[in-house]
Amino acid sequence: MQPMTQTDIPVSTQPGSDPAIAAALGRIPSGLFVIAWREDEADRSMLASWVMQAGFAPPLVSIAVAASRDLLAALDRNAPFVVSVLGESQRSLLARFGKPAADAFDGLAVHRAASGVAALADAAAWMECRPVTRAAHGDHVVVLAEVVSGAAMDGLQPLVHVRKNGLRY
Repeated sequence: MQPMTQTDIPVSTQPGSDPAIAAALGRIPSGLFVIAWREDEADRSMLASWVMQAGFAPPLVSIAVAASRDLLAALDRNAPFVVSVLGESQRSLLARFGKPAADAFDGLAVHRAASGVAALADAAAWMECRPVTRAAHGDHVVVLAEVVSGAAMDGLQPLVHVRKNGLRY
């Protein structure tokens, strides 16, 4: 994955400095997603809310990842990853995937993508991705990835999330 060149854009570095901005950002709806990858023959995962489609041909998604997350080291090695789109009935999985755990997939039905990465079998959809590029600015890194395979489950609606404060999780 090649780093993207950046232009100098002035950005405030004062998180939480304006309650009106925090409230406005919090009203941007997003889905909730489990990002999975393999490391040392083990499944790794993280909960994400900033994932969106970014292109048609080739099909692309963008994900924003906190700069401190282990996923970034895997992406530096061009590791494939899977985005599982949580469904409306999967709110109970938020606590399971919200904190790093070696056994987050234990007891759950999984589908293995061609790369061997785990996808939640009961998710509303899943996408196997290959990292293409990334750009770092502030406290998150935006990763652009090509979707190489995926599936959507008939009749399952995605879980939609709205925060009260858009300046923290």
